Amino acid sequence: MTRALIVHRAGPALTLQDKGRPGWIAYGLSRGGAMDRLALAEGAALLGQRDAVALEMGGMGGLFEAGADLRIALTGAPMRARIDDAVVVWHASHLLPRGARLDIGPATSGAYGYLHVGGGFEAPEILGARSAHLTAGLGATIKAGTRLTVGHDTGHETGRKLPVADRFTGGRLRVVESLQTAFFPPDQLARFAAEGFTRDARANRMGVRLNPDGGGYGVDGALSVVSEVISPGDIQMTGDGAPFVLMAECQTTGGYPRLATVIPADLPRIAQAPTGARLAFRFVTMDEALAAETAWRKHIAGLPRHAQPILRHPADVPDLLGHKLVSGFSTGDHQDH
Repeated sequence: MTRALIVHRAGPALTLQDKGRPGWIAYGLSRGGAMDRLALAEGAALLGQRDAVALEMGGMGGLFEAGADLRIALTGAPMRARIDDAVVVWHASHLLPRGARLDIGPATSGAYGYLHVGGGFEAPEILGARSAHLTAGLGATIKAGTRLTVGHDTGHETGRKLPVADRFTGGRLRVVESLQTAFFPPDQLARFAAEGFTRDARANRMGVRLNPDGGGYGVDGALSVVSEVISPGDIQMTGDGAPFVLMAECQTTGGYPRLATVIPADLPRIAQAPTGARLAFRFVTMDEALAAETAWRKHIAGLPRHAQPILRHPADVPDLLGHKLVSGFSTGDHQDH
């Protein structure tokens, strides 16, 4: 019998996503893939499998029913979630028995949550990937009534969680100089690195608009900038002077001047910044950016070692006596009934 996850209710931005399609930029197709690629790796670590196709949920999830016993993992932006009547932990793996319903509500922080299944979701492979690339017309959003086929699962373990550092509330992003950084006046570059920004409500898988605390940014002769290759992380200064950070489904060429580029290790933070989040930027050298990339890859490779049981047996807790096991107090003079 075909393993499946049945969608009874779908949020407005549900798509199947994997790592995307590298290698097609010369043909006008950006990589695409998950907005938060770290969340993909976290799901794989929790389920003990290689990166597989996951369900990306923008802003809110939906109502899902297991057509067979399924292992699931929930990563990315925390969302309110229940399996039938039981609240479930985020950044963790769980068993979803056949017939059980998983109800995922709105994000409590961040922007994109991810639902993973043991064996991964199956979808037609197009140009080397199974992810939807809406801008290019590849794939589509998932609607209510869809039956998502699930691949064969060779694993068995659930009930594991990952400690996850906060990347869901904004923060400071590291950037390197871009091709047009030198076009901007020194006072604008200094202000860019000093002032704060607010994540605008206008954002999608193509890019995120930011509102600066001060005035807009721009260069003389901006309209004469030659259209050339661009990539996720590039920060374009649009006609009204507001920075626009390009994301997974950005175009492959553009003529707006780019003041800087967010390094890959910090793209999950800008992807997960909710509307109204506060952001700032810090220029780093290329050597610092490469060191950050090395640390980023080492962190991802080590994720499986950091997964731990949601419930731990007392014998597995070496510092058990150092934990607060009971809250409150008793006078000791009451009697059991």
